[in-house]
Amino acid sequence: MLWSQQFDDIVWLDSNNHKNQYSNYDAVLAVDAFTTIRTDYFDAFERLKEYQTLTNDWIFGYLTYDLKNTTEHLKSENYDGLGFPDLYFFQPKKLFLIKDNQVEIKYLKMVDDEIEDDLLEIEKSNHLTIEKSNHPIKIKLRIHKDSYFEKATKMLGHIQRGDIYEANFCQEFYAEDSEINPFETFNKLNAISKPPFASFLKFEDKYMMSASPERYIKKNGTTIISQPIKGTAKRSNSTVEDLKLAEDLSKDPKERSENIMIVDLVRNDLSHTAIKGSVEVKELCRVHSFLQVHQMISTVQSKVEPETNAVDIIRSTFPMGSMTGVPKISAMKIIENLEETKRGLYSGSVGYFTPKGNFDFNVIIRSILYNETKKYISYSVGGAITAKSDPLKEYEECLIKAKAMRESLEG
Repeated sequence: MLWSQQFDDIVWLDSNNHKNQYSNYDAVLAVDAFTTIRTDYFDAFERLKEYQTLTNDWIFGYLTYDLKNTTEHLKSENYDGLGFPDLYFFQPKKLFLIKDNQVEIKYLKMVDDEIEDDLLEIEKSNHLTIEKSNHPIKIKLRIHKDSYFEKATKMLGHIQRGDIYEANFCQEFYAEDSEINPFETFNKLNAISKPPFASFLKFEDKYMMSASPERYIKKNGTTIISQPIKGTAKRSNSTVEDLKLAEDLSKDPKERSENIMIVDLVRNDLSHTAIKGSVEVKELCRVHSFLQVHQMISTVQSKVEPETNAVDIIRSTFPMGSMTGVPKISAMKIIENLEETKRGLYSGSVGYFTPKGNFDFNVIIRSILYNETKKYISYSVGGAITAKSDPLKEYEECLIKAKAMRESLEG
């Protein structure tokens, strides 16, 4: 990974040895763009489809939450301190696929004579020390506690009126005029959380350091898998108490109802491209334990026809249900009115397409975003507001989710 920092375009995906039955690789590193696509939301999926079809190769990149504005008649007018393009993908010159202590190396022909030199440089970089950030980071809140309660209460009002049943309400923590070493920060964040969908992205002067526990969507042949997360509980150092926290989460009626509502939304989203009758719930409300939190995860699967376009599958399900609400469009409109920050890359997705049209994408949560030129650092957290939500408990859940990012930045 340290060797990769010399390039302007980097995607590193790390499963942290979570042996997920749906994962193809333990880790993937893609660097050094040969071709790229960057665009705002207008016609973004059509342009991505064209790029993916013409390239017919591995491509890596991200989809921001604001691509909702091309799939529906929506807008994003909140403050944006980061300035990421709405969509960005690149075709890497150099690709490393890691599985079971073996590395498959794929270089484009124009650079395949550099493999031996690169492997030597990678070996040397393993012995280098990472430059530490010594700049103090002062974290600010975009929405303060009283304002959060006020906005959460407004969200509950929408639910009581029947406008929505559930919505994911997010808030931003940020630092201005601040500098970090992104690679060091990612290593800290990843060590704290060890999640199955960790990722590091560099795009010129913009960085994402993600400790995501959530898969958005994956295509393997004609099988589509989505694994929404809804339901969070803290961990405990006491084994007995920790087991009870996990068990309580698994039985919590509010958390289960949150999860089941999103499962229904995902089933509906997948049905747009699925073979009739093929959408099924493989796993419902199962609690998985990570270093920082317990999470309730469900797995929804569908089958598609072989000729179904990969980008069309993503377009018909984006943004993911776990980061929006039910009904989806109404929830996104209300979210836009109550939140203070343009989500951008947060609650979007990073991942890849293969030459065969398969793909795998995470959900960008538990993530630090950084614009090096603007010296602006941002991380956002959110939670599902339902009829049974207590604004104080929702606020406390946000602080639990924010803990790993704050620790990574403040040391």
